[in-house]
Amino acid sequence: MRHRAISVLILAIVCLIGITARATAGPGLVGITGAQSAGVSKKVLDLALGAVNCAVQSGDIAVPPTLTLIDYSLPSTEPRLWVFDLRTGQLRFHELVAHGKGTGENLAERFSDDMDSHQSSLGLFVTRDTYLGSNGYSLRLDGLEPGFNGRARERAIVMHGASYVDTGFAAKQGRIGRSWGCPALREAVAHDVIDFVRGGGVVFSYYPDQAWLEKSRFLHCAPGNLHDLREMPTLVTRQ
Repeated sequence: MRHRAISVLILAIVCLIGITARATAGPGLVGITGAQSAGVSKKVLDLALGAVNCAVQSGDIAVPPTLTLIDYSLPSTEPRLWVFDLRTGQLRFHELVAHGKGTGENLAERFSDDMDSHQSSLGLFVTRDTYLGSNGYSLRLDGLEPGFNGRARERAIVMHGASYVDTGFAAKQGRIGRSWGCPALREAVAHDVIDFVRGGGVVFSYYPDQAWLEKSRFLHCAPGNLHDLREMPTLVTRQ
């Protein structure tokens, strides 16, 4: 097996995505098999970690401690949010998450960064500070992709708990409740999730939207920039 050294976030990511056949999951670590058993698409996980790596390379963010992955291609009645601790590779949360009222019913179909669209946004976000607002304990998010999520702060797109994110609601309505574009969580877990990912974690919101897939700069990092990450303290190998 031929390996070449490149920089990525931390060694735990190797275990997380299984990008090298010799990486095995130790106690608390999640390999690709474990991630897939929790419902994570390997394709989506690879895109997420590639986007995070690109953002670190470009200097847009520091190396993040956590990755929150949302797969909006899944119905709202299925848990489609995963939170990984990138310091250990451990899957910490697997939860339901709401999409915006303008995005669709049970299935998400439309995404926007427009004001008053009440639609969810795609791409890479970084978590910031918390506050108590009309939706209770909430977490501010900054979108890193103008045209896709750059107005997140202006639109008040935040992570918060909501009573309508509930399996009982879903059983009656055929979907969970919808937000005004925020990734709303079950009230029972929202505080814990927010406290775990706050202050510099990343959120990667995915949907197979062709425009975003083609134009997101974090999904198309220049290969030559990979060498820049070799200055980072953590180096791993890739096949």
